[in-house]
Amino acid sequence: MRPPPPWRGIGLSLLLVAGFSLAGYLAAGYFMKPSIPIRTAPAVVTGDGVRGPQGMVWIAPGEFLMGSDHKLAKPNERPTHRVKVDGFWMDRTHITNAQFQRFVDATGYVTTAERKPEWEKLKVQLPPGTPKPPASALVAGAMVFVGTDRPVPLDDYSQWWRYMPGANWQHPQGPGSSTRGKENHPVVQVSYEDALAFGSWAGKRLPTEAEWEFAARGGLEQATYAWGDEFKPGGQRMANTYQGTFPVVSPKAGGAESTMPVETFPANGYGLFDMTGNAWQWVADWYRADYFQQQAVQGRIENPRGPADSYDPDDHAAPAQAPRRVTRGGSFLCNVDYCLSYRPSARRGNDPYNPMSHIGFRMVMTQQQWEAIRGKGQTFASLGTDSPASAAVESALPK
Repeated sequence: MRPPPPWRGIGLSLLLVAGFSLAGYLAAGYFMKPSIPIRTAPAVVTGDGVRGPQGMVWIAPGEFLMGSDHKLAKPNERPTHRVKVDGFWMDRTHITNAQFQRFVDATGYVTTAERKPEWEKLKVQLPPGTPKPPASALVAGAMVFVGTDRPVPLDDYSQWWRYMPGANWQHPQGPGSSTRGKENHPVVQVSYEDALAFGSWAGKRLPTEAEWEFAARGGLEQATYAWGDEFKPGGQRMANTYQGTFPVVSPKAGGAESTMPVETFPANGYGLFDMTGNAWQWVADWYRADYFQQQAVQGRIENPRGPADSYDPDDHAAPAQAPRRVTRGGSFLCNVDYCLSYRPSARRGNDPYNPMSHIGFRMVMTQQQWEAIRGKGQTFASLGTDSPASAAVESALPK
């Protein structure tokens, strides 16, 4: 049986069933001048709290070729298809640790990783008939990248991932780690439901997959990367991707271990930072590996909202119809030898209840949402302080 592709997410559920220690099987505003034409791109408009939401960038409505037929593209990125999206505001950066702290302080929200895993949400990610693990195995925690001390075959990711009790957004690498001094890093170890809760508080929402890719391309039609066709233009590093031999973590190998501060690298043509690299980003859509094939036969599509269900036949660790939400953008763990997902068209599905040390998010807002918020005299700091909006979170999650 062909092993799961190395760019797949890892299921918390199988990890817990196989053994908590993982001794057993784990299933868990600058850009280079491109060589292709730039679509008509407006000047970068950043909200200042008066003419637009603070810290967000206006993405004007437009039409683009979604997906990729490039030689680097995986089957789930093919074929290209014409998509039109309305305008929207998007966060300039990932939601940071500091921003997420404000949300938690205002609402008292407890993230998925800080709660005891629920068997009902785990078992849908497992083969039918899988026995329920003992209660002692269902302990709060999350998936943490630990790396290896030497090169290893890339067909068994239990060698570089661990389910770590006590890992959560404040302790991304587990007990003893901290976000202190990393307030401007992307928040990670957040699940899809955590992102929904943040959005409900902030008066924002997750972008659709189409909105995300349109914004990530920064006005470049079918460029390989968010900044153009050359990975390191003029030798300049453009994103936080894995340095060295994956998954080796050592000073000699130079392997990356974590995120970097937002805005470390140049913004794309729309003024958005880290659209690829640094941390994967949750988007709103269900994940289907064949979704782009379904889209392509429909001609030009306006404002697609994603499929009605999930389908991922490539992840042999879970049923093909197990609930999956799309993540985009790749992370600090991607490199040319491993996942190559620091491309605007790269996509994968992830268990919505599975936080990991390389997954974060950013939000969007329509002009109508902004006008409504401004008309009520609300600000980011005052939004959602009355409740954690748990009902809104639950209604959007798989049943």
